[in-house]
Amino acid sequence: MSELAAIGHRIRFFRNRAGMTLDQLGAAVGVAPSQLSLAENGKREPRLSLLSAIASELGVELSDLLDESPPTPRAALELELDRLQRSPVFQSLGLPPVRPSRGLTDEALTTVVGLQRELVRRERQAIATPEEARRANTDLRLHMRTLNNHLPDIEDLAERELKAVGHVSGALTHRSVSRMAERLGFELVHVNDLPHSARSVIDLENGRIYLPPASIPGGHGLRSMALQAMAHRLLAHEVPKTYAEFLLQRLQINYYAAACLMPRTQSVEFLTQAKAERNIAVEDFRDAFGVTHEAAGLRFTNLATAYLDMTVHFLRVNDDGAVHKGYENDGLRLPLDVTGSMEGQFVCRFWSARVAFTRVNRTTEYYQYTDTPEGTFFEATQTGTSAAEEFSITVGVPFSQSKWFRGRETTNRTVSRCPDADCCRRPEPDLSDRWSGKAWSSAKLHAHILSPLPSGTFPGVDDRELYEFLEAHAHSGD
Repeated sequence: MSELAAIGHRIRFFRNRAGMTLDQLGAAVGVAPSQLSLAENGKREPRLSLLSAIASELGVELSDLLDESPPTPRAALELELDRLQRSPVFQSLGLPPVRPSRGLTDEALTTVVGLQRELVRRERQAIATPEEARRANTDLRLHMRTLNNHLPDIEDLAERELKAVGHVSGALTHRSVSRMAERLGFELVHVNDLPHSARSVIDLENGRIYLPPASIPGGHGLRSMALQAMAHRLLAHEVPKTYAEFLLQRLQINYYAAACLMPRTQSVEFLTQAKAERNIAVEDFRDAFGVTHEAAGLRFTNLATAYLDMTVHFLRVNDDGAVHKGYENDGLRLPLDVTGSMEGQFVCRFWSARVAFTRVNRTTEYYQYTDTPEGTFFEATQTGTSAAEEFSITVGVPFSQSKWFRGRETTNRTVSRCPDADCCRRPEPDLSDRWSGKAWSSAKLHAHILSPLPSGTFPGVDDRELYEFLEAHAHSGD
């Protein structure tokens, strides 16, 4: 529709420039004026032979009519108005569309288009509320469970890109990542002044991917960020129109990066061998590919069901017991709120994800069997520390599948009756009697709870800061 409208505007522009009426041009090319009017209004696609005749009569090239760019600033506004008024945001209002007739001045048209732009911007801002984000995140988690957390198309894409740069085995090097970027026409540039709200920035005009300084700790993080940026291009992502679309894109780029850092062929071979030896361990998987424990645990969930015939669950839990990230297709009942959202809910105190914090020696994985109302699960948990807090990474399977894992001989065993509140949430009766009404505590409030994300083209990214960064580096010669 937009292409036809643009062609129609160009026919009208060149016809007016030639001083011809619809009747005169129609007579010259042998069609009724009404047919030309439909073409000029983008409501009928003219045949190529008719366009050639029109171009010849108006003294222009056929390519001048087929050019999809607006011929005048006024035409650009009219085309944008048409696009905005066909959007779900405008149509949901039930208002009649504005017709950009000759009587509508350029100033009035500019105002109408500006108002509708703002309407779309505010709609996009509204969808990024915490409530909408939680709903979208829950829907995506449930969808990925139906897929066993496995995306074959992205697996295939990663294998093709790795093959193209000659990567065969072992940890993916920074040099290979740079070559993968070069194949897409990009240069990796490390800078110290990335926008505070952005992990990476792609300059499409100058072919650069801006990343944090190369000297920051954890080379895995830099490789992953570069691969995620490339994935946007490889997967032909467009600016997300909804928060759900934004979350899906983020999941896809993370998946692609993981599939490059831990390629399917080598990973499945490694894990299949470990299963044959009854010695699966996430820490070994992690070390074999030079990634973080969290990345290895998540990658295991991508492959376990599809290639190892295992169901599995994964948890990243903060040191206060709140879930930061989770996945399951093995029947474990994750803690959920009334909307079905898991993030921010507290796991049982007797789950491995929390018991592991009580250990003195945390250098290796902690193994535990947990009896739950849904059955017994074997779990392996590793704790870690971020700049803000401690966290634990847990990978678990049903009891029947524990035979394939290192640590299955553990004697650590707990019983969880959650979501029964008497399991671990309510205080013991004697303590409640002793202290109820005799204590007052000031709760720790995380700043991000009250701080809204910057609202820009991409959720969470400050447009002004982003564009100022790009402008500065475009002229810096980086």
